[in-house]
Amino acid sequence: MNARTGNRLHCSSIGRTVLPIMMEKAESLQKLYTRMRLWEFPDQYVVEPTDGSAGSSLSISKADGAMNLIDGVPHCISVRVPKIRTIFGVVGMLKLVAGSYLVVIAERECVGSYLGHPIYRVSSLKIFPCDHSLNSSPAQHKKMENEFSVLLNAAERMSGLLFSYDTNLTLSAQRLHELGDESKLLPLWRQADPRYVWNNYMMEVLIDNKLDPFLVPVIQGNILIFLLIYVNFDRDTLRFQNFQAAIEKDIVDVTLIARRCTRRIGTRMWRRGADLDGYVANFVESEQIIQINGFTASFVQVRGSIPLLWEQIVDLTYKPKFELVKLEEAVTVMPQVAERHIFDLRKRYGSVLAVDLVNKHGGEGRLSEKFGGAMQHIVGDDVRYVHFDFHQICGHIHFERLSLLYDQIEDFLKKNGYLLLNERGEKVVEQLGVVRTNCIDCLDRTNVTQSMIARRMMETQLRRLGIFGPEETISVHPNLDEHFKICEYLQFQCSASLALTDCRYANEAAVVWANHGDDISIQYSGTPALKGDFVRYGQRTVQGIVKDGWNALARYYLNNFCDGTKQDAIDLLQGHFIVSVSRDMKPPSQKRGLDAVALFIGYT
Repeated sequence: MNARTGNRLHCSSIGRTVLPIMMEKAESLQKLYTRMRLWEFPDQYVVEPTDGSAGSSLSISKADGAMNLIDGVPHCISVRVPKIRTIFGVVGMLKLVAGSYLVVIAERECVGSYLGHPIYRVSSLKIFPCDHSLNSSPAQHKKMENEFSVLLNAAERMSGLLFSYDTNLTLSAQRLHELGDESKLLPLWRQADPRYVWNNYMMEVLIDNKLDPFLVPVIQGNILIFLLIYVNFDRDTLRFQNFQAAIEKDIVDVTLIARRCTRRIGTRMWRRGADLDGYVANFVESEQIIQINGFTASFVQVRGSIPLLWEQIVDLTYKPKFELVKLEEAVTVMPQVAERHIFDLRKRYGSVLAVDLVNKHGGEGRLSEKFGGAMQHIVGDDVRYVHFDFHQICGHIHFERLSLLYDQIEDFLKKNGYLLLNERGEKVVEQLGVVRTNCIDCLDRTNVTQSMIARRMMETQLRRLGIFGPEETISVHPNLDEHFKICEYLQFQCSASLALTDCRYANEAAVVWANHGDDISIQYSGTPALKGDFVRYGQRTVQGIVKDGWNALARYYLNNFCDGTKQDAIDLLQGHFIVSVSRDMKPPSQKRGLDAVALFIGYT
């Protein structure tokens, strides 16, 4: 199933039987409200749970955004009838110069399930002002408030926002499995890895008011799911004989989920490289999960900008120059930034293999040289660096030459493996390291490379599970091969036990890795990924090359004329700058909210 057609899948039942033991342990003790009624009174908003929960209602003052729990909904003493609407979650509260703004989930769409739990995409956010205090504010404050509130319109247009009421989307299957018993009983927001929580900053007010049932952790990324049901092939019967014997009438449930880090979140030209702490732009964790016959296999990769202090200043040229940030201490700082970044990866994932896909020459070559030089001081038994000039070796059409890269990294993948859980939810093997891939944007070349690695890893996992023979590959099974790239030829069988409400999506193009790359690219650059035709069809096409040209021009326009404002909005929503009318006010240095309690769980 594709996330784009997720409304055609009954989310409450798909995958429920795959990991019953693991999922029981993963469920939080305190449930979130899944449906609420928002009452708009003249002086306050009231959020009333309507999902059968017996919890209190939440009152939010329109004067200053103050929050209080109340019993029931107050009687309206005004002649005007209060407005009422259904909402599906409270994202948080954002404070500007004088007013505060309540952000809620106005519409949602079920896009499938993650390890047995329904996952929803935010179809629409709605922002409600709590700014009555502006009436008595100076004219300067009113003007500033209006300017900042315009940026909030961007929040209602944010794409790729996902959430779950039941499970922690910020953690991979392996990290979810490793959660301690005490942590599993905590509310979801306290289990969450704060760097992947998109509304981390906006939740602080709700956290301070101890409003756990209202706190919905939201991630930015995507989730793509497809189900394969293999029955009675009419062609190539002998070719599929072993394959059928192993999985005839079984379901292969493949999930691909992306988690975008918020530490250096932003748009393509306005967020490049790393900050002084080693957090990089466009850092995304991609996890591919296979579930079959009660077994679960998970494989995680990451992508992220070159971990140096560099930038591209937007200057209306098609490709602005790559510039290293000039600091007096740059000679000593650059290696430290890369070292901090790699150290953080080692702490979180184990061994690290950094795959650098940028060009050897030109501006990219200078960056690559600096990156390679910094890595020379870091490489060791558990850290490796591989440079692979994608454009020189593969050109624009020979992407099959990525097999040369795979030959260089195959030993790392075999040694560090993947997570495998048996039917009882017990860990058989674990992933001990991660491949970190980058190009310049960490979009097009990176996505083609990651899809190749994921494909090879899927083959390894299917061999381990006895589905494939020792030398079998996906390519010898056209049905699986085409579905891994494009599933318009897939034969689907509907059954009541799967609760498939509509099987027409079986004939639609559901290209998991290509769509995965498109969604990540849209969030960072504003357009779908380039080179997507190779991921979809296994080869470059004329139509794909023309589409790439169009998307490249669209990126130029967006980067130069739209993304600056969008970046300001992102920084505002993430709390990366604090709105203040005092020039002497400094951002708080002490960790608050989710980052503070995350120290207990060890996710900082």
